[in-house]
Amino acid sequence: MLDHHVATREEWLDARKALLAEEKAFTKARDALSAKRRALPWVRIEKDYRFDTQEGVKTLGELFGPRRQLIVYHFMFAPEWEKPCKSCSFWMDSVSGLISHLEQRDTRFVAISRAPLAKLMARAKQMGWTFPWASSGESDFNYDFGVSFKPQDLQKGASYNYERLDWKASDLPGLSTFVKGDDGAVYHAYSCFSRGIDLLNDAYNYLDVSPLGRQEAAKNPMSWVRLHDEYAD
Repeated sequence: MLDHHVATREEWLDARKALLAEEKAFTKARDALSAKRRALPWVRIEKDYRFDTQEGVKTLGELFGPRRQLIVYHFMFAPEWEKPCKSCSFWMDSVSGLISHLEQRDTRFVAISRAPLAKLMARAKQMGWTFPWASSGESDFNYDFGVSFKPQDLQKGASYNYERLDWKASDLPGLSTFVKGDDGAVYHAYSCFSRGIDLLNDAYNYLDVSPLGRQEAAKNPMSWVRLHDEYAD
């Protein structure tokens, strides 16, 4: 038997209403925070980034397709790795069904990794993923947006999530958003990293409203996560 307080229905209802008031306050605070996020200044992209896609080599501007906004998930998959990051894969498992909805809001989604396109496409087929996935190859894109790190930069002290990186990792996760101006120029609007991407994980959002929550260890929270085709029955 789980060690948890059991109440009458009336006691539960009182507690639930009290929590509801806090949830509504949190929702309003989140709406206000989202407005501040949208109000951030933009930075014009001057560098000519190139990406390998299933439709050929494309510039950052061309990744938008006909859409005005672009959301990029920085997917950890280095060229020498045999498998993609299991945590990034956890995030991506719920993305494919969102694509058509995002595009109805004039928004394109693309995952970008450093691994070669052939490796990305093979893994996408194995996992059943259908979201757009591009390779940044040898370009500076991942490095410029703070999710990949060269050995010499790690030795000097690289930064991640706007502070000094305290572990040695060649690639880390994140998300960046871009918008295209009327003149065709591309602007960087926002980036987030680490727990900043928590809200984008559908499984976590469901677990957070469940009685037992995420059930993760404090020291190594995501040790339980596997590629979805590697879980034991």
